[in-house]
Amino acid sequence: MPEMLQVKNRWRWDIFCTVVDNFGDIGVTWRLARQLVAEHSVAVRLWVDDLGAFEQICPEIDREASQQWQQGVEVCHWPTDWLPTEAADVVIAAFACQLPSPYMDAMAAREKPPLWMNLDYLSAEDWVIGCHGLPSVKYKSVQKYFFFPGFQKGTGGLLRESGLLERRRQFQQNPEAQREFLQGLGIDRAPSAQLISLFAYENAGLASWLDTMAADSTPTHLLVPEGRILGDVERWLGVDGLAAGAVHVREALTVQVLPFVRQDQYDHLLWCCDFNAVRGEDSFVRAQWAGRPLLWHIYRQDEDIHLDKLDAFLALYVKGLSEPAREAISGLWRTWNAGHDMSDHWLATRKHWPELQKHAEAWCLEQALQADLAAALVQFYVNWI
Repeated sequence: MPEMLQVKNRWRWDIFCTVVDNFGDIGVTWRLARQLVAEHSVAVRLWVDDLGAFEQICPEIDREASQQWQQGVEVCHWPTDWLPTEAADVVIAAFACQLPSPYMDAMAAREKPPLWMNLDYLSAEDWVIGCHGLPSVKYKSVQKYFFFPGFQKGTGGLLRESGLLERRRQFQQNPEAQREFLQGLGIDRAPSAQLISLFAYENAGLASWLDTMAADSTPTHLLVPEGRILGDVERWLGVDGLAAGAVHVREALTVQVLPFVRQDQYDHLLWCCDFNAVRGEDSFVRAQWAGRPLLWHIYRQDEDIHLDKLDAFLALYVKGLSEPAREAISGLWRTWNAGHDMSDHWLATRKHWPELQKHAEAWCLEQALQADLAAALVQFYVNWI
């Protein structure tokens, strides 16, 4: 073990991230980089082409710096004009981004080629298991490998820091800690109100959902972090220029706009809420670790192939639910992602709330039985060398 630790301490990893969807790409790679440093004692350089988006989830970022250190990670701005740079022992191209040609030549020039991995998008589709860990293209002497996060044995698992679920459990069992956190964001939750977070892309189905919550006998406090869905919220409210701090009440529904918060604060927000609507990949995984019912707005892709990914996940997620609960939550997800009327599906979901709450926690604990993504990446490298 001491010898392995000595070797591990010399490992150098480069992670490349091109910001495509504002926060999902950088959210995943930033979380992964920090965990590799903190829990696996490796040196990590995180190359990012958009430090402005990065600053939203890590306010300490200096968007003008070409190189800086944040939480033990060397953060480098990915320049348009690439300068000569020594290649690392492990190179991760996040989400199939194209590495700079000079860097690829530097990989090939190493005496021992690096392990080059394409960290792909998260999917529950069956074919992922068969492709995970397989060799991909080759550049000169350097072989690239597929590495797929996933929900089933035979994949790379999900990002999950050590002790995360215990910290979540303690927080959710501490009403005072939750109250203090929410008050820190300017949220005064009514005792009888259900708390829902909404982080989503533009969605034509939102108005029908808001109408249904406003007319409900149970009050709802809807928390909306600043983002792309705000335009739809403004249209429903009939106002312009919604910004952080705005609070509007319509019948049983209170809508409150929150500032975009850093990752650890967003975790706590998800833990406080009774239901979380999330988007993309990073927030989708974090909502599952919250152990609460959720709604996923998947990133739209050409020819609607994203809907295949949605159905593949639902096929796994709804196992163990009664047929009425399964139909309710599946209908809600599909309707939301189609931008259709949400009313009937939301009311059906509310009827099965206790069952869906228990199921969300059971799903969380089931996923936690797998190795986490960072540990799986490290183990893949150990096996490779």
